[in-house]
Amino acid sequence: QVQLVESGGGLVQPGGSLRLSCTASGSIFSKNLMAWYRIAPGRQRELVATVTAAYMTNYADSVKGRFTISRDNAKNTVYLQMNALKPEDTAVYYCYADPGVGVRYWGRGTRVTVSS
Repeated sequence: QVQLVESGGGLVQPGGSLRLSCTASGSIFSKNLMAWYRIAPGRQRELVATVTAAYMTNYADSVKGRFTISRDNAKNTVYLQMNALKPEDTAVYYCYADPGVGVRYWGRGTRVTVSS
């Protein structure tokens, strides 16, 4: 059983920054594909960023150049550094893990609100 615990959300003004963290337990973290998704009010779930076990990253067009996903296998943690935040980034952000064995895991989410 894999557990994912997110932290780092909050209220920030437009143009500000936040760093989200997601710590995993119960699996061989280094082998997991890790990702961040978000669900904004009234919108469907959106894939924000992914990082593979080989540290390859991919981003949604809406966050390219502003967000950076990274992982620290020694700490079983994946991060999402969010800069130049916009009101449209307001959402609940979810951590996702895919160990590649047919089962996928989700965190419970952390809320990010970008507002002046």
